[in-house]
Amino acid sequence: MSELGPDALAPGTGVDAEALPLLHSPLPSDEVLIGRPSTGTHALATLGEVEVGIWEMTPGTASDTEVDEVFVVLSGHARIEFVEPALPAIEVDAGSVVRLAEGQRTVWTVTETLRKIYIA
Repeated sequence: MSELGPDALAPGTGVDAEALPLLHSPLPSDEVLIGRPSTGTHALATLGEVEVGIWEMTPGTASDTEVDEVFVVLSGHARIEFVEPALPAIEVDAGSVVRLAEGQRTVWTVTETLRKIYIA
């Protein structure tokens, strides 16, 4: 989880999760499998020990080791392959709700910039 910055939501405020600009950084080269994807994150709030935020990835393919998380896709499209433990791949797009478990190894193939709200 990232540390909340000065742009975190204050109680009684709101934000347009689809329009919020995110500062992107390239993914580490050891995670990138195809293309030159970048990601941007904006932590919105911490509720107890749980962080809520917005995450986005541009097109490309990258591997990841997951944290405990539930997310809702706001826009875009991706295929998530579950490497370890081996599970069937899923396709996600706007409206998809997904549960990930800490330590799962995944491969994300984003074909249309993917933006999600995460709870981790």
